[in-house]
Amino acid sequence: MALADLALNQPLPMQVTPADWPGGYWWHWLFFTVVIIAFVLIMVMGAIYLERRAMGRMQSRLGPNRTGPFGLLQPVADAVKVLLKENIVPATADKVVHWLAPVVSFAPVLMIFAVVPFQNGALLADLNIGILYVVAISSIATVGVFMAGWGSGNKYSLLGAMRNVAAVVSYEIPLVLAIVGVVIVSGSLSMNQIVAEQDIPYILVQPLGFLIFFIAACAEINRSPFDLMEADSELTAGFHTEYSGMKFAMFYLVEYAEAIAMSAIITTLFLSGWRGPWLPPWLWFIIKTFVVFFVMVWTRTTLPRVRIDQLMGLAWKFLFPLALINLFVTAIQVVVWPDISQWIFVIVNFAIAAVLILLWSKFFKLGQGRIEV
Repeated sequence: MALADLALNQPLPMQVTPADWPGGYWWHWLFFTVVIIAFVLIMVMGAIYLERRAMGRMQSRLGPNRTGPFGLLQPVADAVKVLLKENIVPATADKVVHWLAPVVSFAPVLMIFAVVPFQNGALLADLNIGILYVVAISSIATVGVFMAGWGSGNKYSLLGAMRNVAAVVSYEIPLVLAIVGVVIVSGSLSMNQIVAEQDIPYILVQPLGFLIFFIAACAEINRSPFDLMEADSELTAGFHTEYSGMKFAMFYLVEYAEAIAMSAIITTLFLSGWRGPWLPPWLWFIIKTFVVFFVMVWTRTTLPRVRIDQLMGLAWKFLFPLALINLFVTAIQVVVWPDISQWIFVIVNFAIAAVLILLWSKFFKLGQGRIEV
């Protein structure tokens, strides 16, 4: 009877996928490599369709509705179109760098998903430094962007690439500080373990950290309103102005794959990842990822594009100091009150976040003048 009472008081263990599933190291590696590639390509096509349809609704116009039922095959039609287009390389371009840039940009995005858990234990490699690996690998894509700007032999492309590099360097700091807050609360760098520790989604425990991470992530991956690298009134199409055909499609694919990657990371760090009732864990992960991406689409249709000085000011005057304060507050809470219920921290941290955002928005300005649209 005592054993039965003890069992009733224990939480149900979450089912863990074996480390060598579906049968040995190499089968595990092959299976999840195929799953990651298929997942990224299918999710990108779904994201493109979702963005067009959602923006159509939000802007009171039609989205894609001709190719396939409800326009579902429009991303496929676009892929076929770019494959058939001529590949043009400028005469003054560095041919090798120009060709390698899309590959260097795309490869790191796929590599990020190696440590993203689709359900408990279902990932290519459960590294004990998983989130550190994500931060390191995601920065490599910036090298590809700079290669595209430099190798094109076009000053507008180079300026667009330099803007991208400046944005990534600036926003990487508050983004990493927001991640450190999650690491302190969870006590782990493993992506799978961070999800397992989220009895309460960390978006509630770390509301300010979530907001900082979301804004910094949108700026890093060139999502509106931070898409200054593609400000048509200034830099035409930015760093990929001189790209056409399949190489342009690679950059297009990279932008959406990065958005899906960031949505997946936000889901893992702040939305309990694959955890959820009734539905299969992998389906919860996909649903949450699409919800985060939808919020990115929502901000794109709502907010006007900022200027480059406002972009830099937001990173250094707003997000960086707020990320530092959030980090110190989180560290104090974990060290001084390690055994207190996290629900108390939810109330306290929401109050702190509201006060800090109100103070910073009242006393710190990003600059005057017309916003570029």
